[in-house]
Amino acid sequence: MTGARRDAEGPVPGGRPASSPPTEVSQPDGPDPAARLRAEVDAWIASDPDPATRDELESLLRRGDVAGLRERFAEPLTFGTAGLRGAIGAGPGRMNRLVVRRTTAGLAVWLRAQHGAGDGSLVVGRDARHGSESFASDTADVASAAGVPVRRLSRPLPTPVTAFAVRHLGAGAGVMVTASHNPATDNGYKVYLADGAQVLPPYDEEIAAAARAESQEGAGTCRPVPPARAPRPFEGRAAVERIDEQELLRAYQAAVLACLDVDAPRAVDVVYTPLHGVGGAVAPALLEAAGFAPPWVVPAQAAPDPDFPTVAFPNPEEPGALDLALALAAEHGADVVLANDPDADRLAVAVPLADGRWRVLTGDEVGALIGEHLLERSHGDDRLVATTIVSSTLLSSLAREAGVAYRETLTGFKWIARAAASSPGMRLLFGYEEALGYAVTDAVADKDGMSAAVVVAGLVARARADGSTLLDRLDAIEARLGVHATAQWSLRLDGAGASARMAAVVARWRDDPPASLAGHAVSEVVDLARGTGTLPPTDAVVLKMGTTGRVVLRPSGTEPKLKAYLEVTSSPPGLAGLASERVDAARLLAELRADVASRCRDT
Repeated sequence: MTGARRDAEGPVPGGRPASSPPTEVSQPDGPDPAARLRAEVDAWIASDPDPATRDELESLLRRGDVAGLRERFAEPLTFGTAGLRGAIGAGPGRMNRLVVRRTTAGLAVWLRAQHGAGDGSLVVGRDARHGSESFASDTADVASAAGVPVRRLSRPLPTPVTAFAVRHLGAGAGVMVTASHNPATDNGYKVYLADGAQVLPPYDEEIAAAARAESQEGAGTCRPVPPARAPRPFEGRAAVERIDEQELLRAYQAAVLACLDVDAPRAVDVVYTPLHGVGGAVAPALLEAAGFAPPWVVPAQAAPDPDFPTVAFPNPEEPGALDLALALAAEHGADVVLANDPDADRLAVAVPLADGRWRVLTGDEVGALIGEHLLERSHGDDRLVATTIVSSTLLSSLAREAGVAYRETLTGFKWIARAAASSPGMRLLFGYEEALGYAVTDAVADKDGMSAAVVVAGLVARARADGSTLLDRLDAIEARLGVHATAQWSLRLDGAGASARMAAVVARWRDDPPASLAGHAVSEVVDLARGTGTLPPTDAVVLKMGTTGRVVLRPSGTEPKLKAYLEVTSSPPGLAGLASERVDAARLLAELRADVASRCRDT
């Protein structure tokens, strides 16, 4: 192959011109890795229904790009946080139509084998990202061909609407095609169980195993499966039903409005942005239905656009993502900025300062504000609030103050939504995670940035009526319960072997933890790989520094990132000592972040 790129194992053998049809190749004899890779690539091309991704592999073969092929085949996408997520492209290590079809084939087999889990139907929803429409269509077609009744949303809608639909319609499972706040190059496949919450172990492993069996993969090969082949012999193709979206949105709206105080103040000026996502189709109307004035919506970000042209990353946590919303808020003298991520399951909040600048609240700060509000306005011994091991411990103090049960879960709403499941007679009043995810009503068993936006608008309206602000409420909370300063550090690791490198860093901290961090002795190391109390095992380690703070180190479940979650705490300082304690906490938090970064990069 003229000009072929080489590495230690040489180019992929047998390169062919683009006009040659893909050939079906069985497992080659002998240990030749290059021949084995070529067989896998040929088999994938033979099965791939998408000409674009077939051409992508053909192009790599023509160029002899072994590294590019290995990157797509060495590490197939696996179930992470409730499903699959990755860059759009060819091969088992990317998001594409064949990956979606094979995953759905396994999901269909698994769903048909379940008993007593809804009516056995599958709800399919999607956002407006690149590939979402075809991925959703393939999901519906494969499930229907396998005999699973399908109820499909016909237009792009937010993830919380799909989560709500699963339980509202009594379905057996749901699929939401979305990559949430990931870059424009990504897409994903999120699975919900019959309770409307994200899939969790061991069901995710069972679905993945069924997908492997249905696609006839094994022993390092990827034998072709004709795209039109039904996943398994079945009684007949099931129906694909279009969901009445207006009725569904009315039901969703009614469920959200039920969590509001009817006679609470509603005077508030809101700027809203869906960040080029699908929240704009639902959130502004929801705010109006709740009695608030129509929000000012950022014009350049109002309509769905899968390229996210005005932001570097469509994540409201990223620096600069809210710049247009903050500018619009300053122009109109708004009381609050509310921003959803592209699939509207997260919420960012920004509030004005006295000097005209704006401050973006952290997820932990918003969690404390909503948590205190819902605890104050609710009653009953069955109340439970929950957050994750990487969120602030402030919610536990609020719960203890209110005499309400508290649970700490693993990271992810698949755990938060089920926090009350192990406690008969309890109900989840509120759950949140520091990454801007909040559950303010049990009608949606997942994080919901739109219902949270309505609650926060109400909080701002009440504070405005009282002559105060959300920052005043935060001051009051920390004055009586102590400063809880939080921050994150992350290290992105791309390419083949990224997962192994992340795991190695966590293992190092687990096996040989530092004796001190930022000059403070590490008093306890909690290895969550073994599980603790009610927590199942997970690849994370917690280092505690007495009552001063803690660090949680873990690999991300949705991105190739190693993440550290930092918290510094103080005794209750009262309002008089609050400013001084916050300065000390911020200084220690910066030192802690620098120490963690240095140790992780040097590992």
